[in-house]
Amino acid sequence: MSRIGIIGGSGLYKIEGMEIIKKVAVKTPFGSPSDKFTVGRLENKEVVFLPRHGVGHRISPSQINYRANIFAMKKLGVERIISVTACGSLREEMKPLDFVVVDQFVDRTNHGRDMTFFDQGIVSHIVFSHPVCPELCAGIYSAGKTLNLNMHKSGTYINMEGPQFSTLAESKLYRSWGMDVIGMTNLAEARLCREAEICYSTLACITDYDCWYPEHGSVTLEMVMSNLQKNVDNAKKIISKVIKDLKSERTCSCQNALKFAIVTDRKLIPAKVKKNLSLIIGKYIK
Repeated sequence: MSRIGIIGGSGLYKIEGMEIIKKVAVKTPFGSPSDKFTVGRLENKEVVFLPRHGVGHRISPSQINYRANIFAMKKLGVERIISVTACGSLREEMKPLDFVVVDQFVDRTNHGRDMTFFDQGIVSHIVFSHPVCPELCAGIYSAGKTLNLNMHKSGTYINMEGPQFSTLAESKLYRSWGMDVIGMTNLAEARLCREAEICYSTLACITDYDCWYPEHGSVTLEMVMSNLQKNVDNAKKIISKVIKDLKSERTCSCQNALKFAIVTDRKLIPAKVKKNLSLIIGKYIK
């Protein structure tokens, strides 16, 4: 059973055109996910949808149970995840209503959230130099271009803590570092997907310039929300196109990311940990 997962960010709480088969509450060793999962069909493919912040946007970025979300996706047979996220731009050429297919991340979350499955009696050092799936990213970029949307093929996403936005000094610092877009959620998902051997890609939807921009004072919440809705509508079109064109078989290295990563002596891994992580490590550790 191979399914495509969709994680919806701010404004994306459902997918129109998706034939809903069922809604599922999934139990995990890491607690409860953000909400129930919607399992259905889109473009004749099996898909699983989850609103990252819960329906009604109830969960702050720092309080999202990322481990439960990704583990549950794995449990539901998901092999690829398209993550849609609203973000601010740190580059003038990356304009509001543009889309960025993120290819790098920088962490500024102060380690305020759990980002690994391997922290209780088992250690894994995953290769993460290229944190997203190149095949999935290429598909997203191609879909957006086909739809004549303003797409940026790559970009670095700086993951801040939140829920507050940046200070002006922080925003200027991130620009000096060469960051492109800023958000509060996607790095944890990318790390956990790599550990779970799930292909992952971020579709970053730019709603506004961050506070570094000279005309930022003229940006209103009404403008941001309007841009957010337009981005969400176009993001749904991109998702449908990507899913329609995706080949069923994966040829990327994401599917074998754990093969040489687990370093703990197999005899010393606690039985409970083996049981809890069997879904992820089972093909390497019996």
